[in-house]
Amino acid sequence: MLHTAPSSYELKPAFAKITCEPNWKWQKREKPMANYDLFYVWSGEGEVILNEESFAVSKGSCFLFRPGDFTSATHHPQKPLTLTYIHFDVEQDIEEVPQSFRQLIETVDFEHLLSRYVRLFLTKTYAAEIEAQLVLKQLMIHLLREDREEPYERKTSHQLAESIHEIANFIRQNPGASHRIQDLALRAQLSPRYFSVKFKEMIGMSVQTYIIRSRIERAEHLLHHAGMNVTEVADALGYRDIFFFSRQFKQYTGRSPSEIR
Repeated sequence: MLHTAPSSYELKPAFAKITCEPNWKWQKREKPMANYDLFYVWSGEGEVILNEESFAVSKGSCFLFRPGDFTSATHHPQKPLTLTYIHFDVEQDIEEVPQSFRQLIETVDFEHLLSRYVRLFLTKTYAAEIEAQLVLKQLMIHLLREDREEPYERKTSHQLAESIHEIANFIRQNPGASHRIQDLALRAQLSPRYFSVKFKEMIGMSVQTYIIRSRIERAEHLLHHAGMNVTEVADALGYRDIFFFSRQFKQYTGRSPSEIR
């Protein structure tokens, strides 16, 4: 959308900044999204399902839903979501589209643009639609810039260490989950390459090694104390192949899981 002319943005009537009711729920769509929808969270906590993938959302969560997407959402009744959503289409071929989801850290400029867009239509502002197209183009540029920049450049060393150790703790608390480096890096708001480098630097081993060690340590505990057999432990920790689990367990502990059992 970087080289798309502002006049090519077709503004749809559905846009607003709202605070959702406590019992609010965005029902799962029966038909896919017909156009683009810029969806931004100002405050609150909830969950968005995009094409069957779940995202926990809070202040700064930003989606660009695309034509063909299936979406649904819920929120915490005691922490209702305050949202801005903007529906639009683009009347020309698009070469570059922002990522579907990101967690914005620096939100002031983006929120100013969102507020400006909505305010343009609250009164009969002269040339409101033309300016709104310009604002929408600015919003897309902002997202594309976020996609290209290295988010870690905006983090202090303290914030970086805090993020890395939070991810390490998350892995240890969820050893059976299928952890992808891309997802962990996104959670830390870092690029995958930089996340991997800093994780090894701060934790003392690679991300993959840490994931495996966390699983094996949990497996030892379950075999010793939970009364589970080898097959049950392997299954609980996400191993589809019990023989692979046994080889990996012996590689890291020096003993087979059946010896521990």
